[in-house]
Amino acid sequence: MDSIGFLGGGRIVRIFLQAWKNSKSMPSNISIFETDSKVAEDLKKSFENINIVSGFANAVAADIVFIALHPPVIKEKLVEIAEHLKSDAIVISLAPKIDIDKMIVKLPGNKVVRMIPNATSYINRGFNPLCFSKEFKEVEKNKVLELLKPLGDTIEVPESELEGYAIISAMLPTYFWPQWKTMIELGGEMGIETKDARTSIKETLLASIELMFDSDLDYELMSDLIPVKPLVKVEDQINQSITEQLLSLYQKIKP
Repeated sequence: MDSIGFLGGGRIVRIFLQAWKNSKSMPSNISIFETDSKVAEDLKKSFENINIVSGFANAVAADIVFIALHPPVIKEKLVEIAEHLKSDAIVISLAPKIDIDKMIVKLPGNKVVRMIPNATSYINRGFNPLCFSKEFKEVEKNKVLELLKPLGDTIEVPESELEGYAIISAMLPTYFWPQWKTMIELGGEMGIETKDARTSIKETLLASIELMFDSDLDYELMSDLIPVKPLVKVEDQINQSITEQLLSLYQKIKP
């Protein structure tokens, strides 16, 4: 089995580990370098078979190295990573902003993957776009894809699309989770038991998604199925704010 190294042990690493644990496919040799002792301790409690290493080099020396650091930190660490990286190692970056060409210039070898992971991989239902550097052989791609399979769907896309997927997919739940939480709370105020409100909202959301994406109705006809639209007066304002905020963020995270 290939050894796995993680640089960083934050939330996205926990998502990977949980996905592997759920599917009973946890790699046997995982080393994680994390400077926050509390984060490292919590990971070890949840995933006993991982190795929390004290030295940066111990995680970088793996066969497959995941860079789970913020973009500014990655820039600072690329030279140090290069000092300890195996020439035939596969490097998988989980960050936006820093493209493959910038990493290959600094790193030995030429096997670099960029991936935009999703929180829903925690329950093995992620939608994870990735891009391989040009020099990857098919057998090497398959090795990476097999390792990532428990996280959910993994699709290969042009690198230029990765930051777009970060906006419309990876961050997508955060746009709606607060609203769904509010609906559950409103149900309580209207006398509906929390468990019943949760069931109703969940089932309606699932059906609504299927109606929009899998039925033969266009948007106008679908929308017309519900005659009362309580939020119609603020829809334009909400959508304008969403557009402005997300396009602004997209410009910041683009390479």
